[in-house]
Order: sequence, then C-alpha cells, then structure tokens
Amino acid sequence: MQINPHYAELNESYLFSTIAHKVADYQKAHPDADLIRLGIGDVTLPLAKSVVEAMGKAVEEQGHKETFHGYIPSEQGYEFLREAIRKYYAERGVTLSLSEIFISDGAKSDLGNLLDLFSADNTVLVPDPVYPVYVDDNVMAGRKILYLAATAENGFLPMPQEAPDADIVYICSPNNPTGAAYTVEQLQAWVEWAKARDAVILYDAAYECFVSQPGLARSIYEVPGAGEVAIEVCSFSKIAGFTGTRCGYTIVPQALVRGGQSLNKMWLRRQTTKFNGVAYIVQRGAEAVFSEEGMAEIQQNLDYYRRNAAVIAQALDEAGVWYCGGKNSPYIWLRCPGGMGSWEFFDWLLDTARVVGTPGEGFGPCGKGYFRLTAFGDAARTREAAERIKAALAKL
Repeated sequence: MQINPHYAELNESYLFSTIAHKVADYQKAHPDADLIRLGIGDVTLPLAKSVVEAMGKAVEEQGHKETFHGYIPSEQGYEFLREAIRKYYAERGVTLSLSEIFISDGAKSDLGNLLDLFSADNTVLVPDPVYPVYVDDNVMAGRKILYLAATAENGFLPMPQEAPDADIVYICSPNNPTGAAYTVEQLQAWVEWAKARDAVILYDAAYECFVSQPGLARSIYEVPGAGEVAIEVCSFSKIAGFTGTRCGYTIVPQALVRGGQSLNKMWLRRQTTKFNGVAYIVQRGAEAVFSEEGMAEIQQNLDYYRRNAAVIAQALDEAGVWYCGGKNSPYIWLRCPGGMGSWEFFDWLLDTARVVGTPGEGFGPCGKGYFRLTAFGDAARTREAAERIKAALAKL
C-alpha cells in the first residue's frame, strides 16, 4: 500500500487553522483580553427572513408523505433553483441553459473537485497572492504550479501578457485577498489567451455580489466567447450568508470541449458518481435568495458590510496607511506599516490593538508585507476595531 506522497509537500496546516491556533494560544496567555476578529471571512448577519421562511416551509414539507423529498431528481440540483440562477444571470445579459448549471455545497468543494476533470500532467497557473486552496488542491494532485505575480504595480490584476504558458489558470475576481476586480475588457484578454493555448479558466466569482463600479465584471461570461474556455464557480456564502448552510453553484458551458470531450458531460458524470446533491431544504432557501423580497433583504446585508469596509478604510486613511480593496470587495488589503512583515504585523496588531487579521504572506509570497482585514464583522465591533487600529498606529 502506498499513500499519496504529495500531502507531504503541503504546509503543515491550512492558513486559517494556523491563525486559529495562534489566537487560541494568545487568549490562553491573556484570558482577559477582548479580541476583535477581522480575520477569517465568515459573515455575522443571520439569514434573510425570506430565506428562513422558505427553509421552514421546506422542513414542514419533509414531515408529510405527500410533500416529502428524498434523493433529488438530478445531482445537478433541483430545477427550481437552477432556473432562479439562470434568470439571475439573464438580468445581467448572460444567457445560460439549465443543463450548464450545477448546484453544490459550496465554491470551495467545487474548486477542488473540478480538478478531477483534468490530467495531473497539466500545468496550473495561479495568481499570487490568492486564496490558498487553489495551490493546496493542486499540490495534493502533484501538478506543476506556476505563479503570476499580482503586485501594487499592476494593480493586483496581472494580465496575460505577463503570464507563462499553462493549461489551467485560476482567476478570482473580485480577488481574495486584495479586493481588486477585473473589467470586462481585461477579462477579454484572458479569454483570448486561453483560446490561443487551448487552456481552461477556473473563474471564482464568490464575491461578485460586491461589485458596484460600472465596467467591472461580475461574471466571466460577460465576455463573448468565454463559454468556450471558462468554468465559473460561485457561492451563496457571501451574497446570502450561507457559510453555515452550505450551497453554491458551478457553470460548466456546453461549448467547453477539450480532447474531443464535453467538460459539461464529464462534470455531470463525476457528480452523479461522487455527489448526491444538496439538501432540498437548503435549495429552497437558496431559491428564495433570488425572490424580490430576498434580493431586497440581501442588499441590506451587503450594504451593512460595505459600511464596515468604509469604516476600516477611513481609519487607515487617517492613520496614513496604504491600502486597496473595500469598494468592490469585503476585504481591505493594507501595506504593513513600518516595514513590518505580515506575521510580525499580525503579532503586533494582536498584542497592541487586540485585533485579529490575516497575514498577507499566507496568500502567497507576493503577500509578504501586506495584511488583510475583513468587513464581515459586527458593525459596532468593527468601529471599535477601527479605533483601536488607528490608536495603535499613531504610536508607531
């Protein structure tokens, strides 16, 4: 028996597990410390009223023989939810068929599971810094990974003319952790790059709901021809607070063909073998997100987080600290003051301001010297954290 040797190539623990251990150790040493957590991107507001009502109704249905739902008719998800997603895209001028929409238990799962469709011999291109799961998923599979530097000089939006050849490329826009977002025109260049190389783009649109600036893309399918090269992954975690409820979706276009095979059919076959679908109750709640009432309620929640981002940004402005993000993204990406390293600033901020953030270095080597703060916290606690950060920075 042989185990997968590539697990030995991974970092000892996942970034956010490392942070959790460091915070737990600090709290144990300082039991009276009042810590404010602006690190992990978990939401704090409850599910929208219309979502809860829809899930409650679905629970009641499960208690009666006439309305009980067992295995779902298709591992792709119930048609009522896929139709709601199709209409959501249509409102932005993107045409999808129901057969191209797959319901899942979240973007993180699909971003890893999609790799089942590709040979381990493929070369992967990953922006740096970016969500660390992209790298870990491919390290586990033993793929060759190339990195594309995202820096302040290129606006944390590297373009294809800077990119080496690769078979698979990850694009996260709006980006986690930097908050930078591509325009439709910029994504057009990536689509053309992928077509020229017969490459596939894995497009992470988990934060599309935060895009408010005209001209910025919310879906890669706003680019003509993107259906021939791109798979898009999205989630209800950020748009609707489903971090604990677990639901997402992936778009695999019918036009996406490689090696003479339809990736849509391959993904369907993979899902029917390895996935039994998302619970009926959860899918009914997700459907309610796209109702008129649901969208109104959700926009209130998103505005709540946008105001938090503005509070953090104002504190950094007053402290004279450089940052980006926070406008089309829930994340603030700041340059560590005083030439501090990412983990050095983590320890300093924790000890000085009792505020927990995320070291930029954890998102890749280009994140060294940077730091991420999240706007997903409680509003009052975020205001307090902003004041603490500003006061601590004033002493540097």
